[in-house]
Amino acid sequence: MSRLTRWWHANCPTRESLEQSRVLAPVAHRVLEPSLWRFTRRSVPRGVALGLFVGIFLLIPGVQIAGAALLALPFRANIPVAAAMTFLSNPATTPLILMISVWLGNWILGRSADASGFMALVDGHASISQWTAWLLSEAAPAMLLGLFLISCASAIVGYVIADQFWRRRMGRKWRQRKLRIGKPSENSALEEVAPV
Repeated sequence: MSRLTRWWHANCPTRESLEQSRVLAPVAHRVLEPSLWRFTRRSVPRGVALGLFVGIFLLIPGVQIAGAALLALPFRANIPVAAAMTFLSNPATTPLILMISVWLGNWILGRSADASGFMALVDGHASISQWTAWLLSEAAPAMLLGLFLISCASAIVGYVIADQFWRRRMGRKWRQRKLRIGKPSENSALEEVAPV
């Protein structure tokens, strides 16, 4: 774990480097707003929900993080959490997500589309005309509807879990603080016993 932490600190961009970036210059004042980087009761569940929604619906590795970060701005969500949650859809989970989305879309729309055509296009580095033909086939609406429904359900479940986790964590901290404040110190007990 310490290796991962060292790697993260060595490679993680600093606030100053983000401010200097020419790509972020037009939106730097919004992206670098401190409230979007703090871990609060409202921003963390929003970040979890946005990251899951974008990560599952888009399924394009570079676009997922940028999309989650950009959507975090209007929704006032935590940007690092939103970006991190997009990694739940990765090369290991993507085929399963695609199969379930096609099955769900077929079940709702009453179609019999197959995900193998999509995977063949991805593996064969298809041209734009081949992608356009796939988008006009019956497989595309089934997959897109399934992806949308799965991403919405994941976002809702992720929001509820993160919110409940945050509430329980804060409740535990407040109870511990209350116990610390409520306990008399050893010195005050000795002072009460000592004769005057």
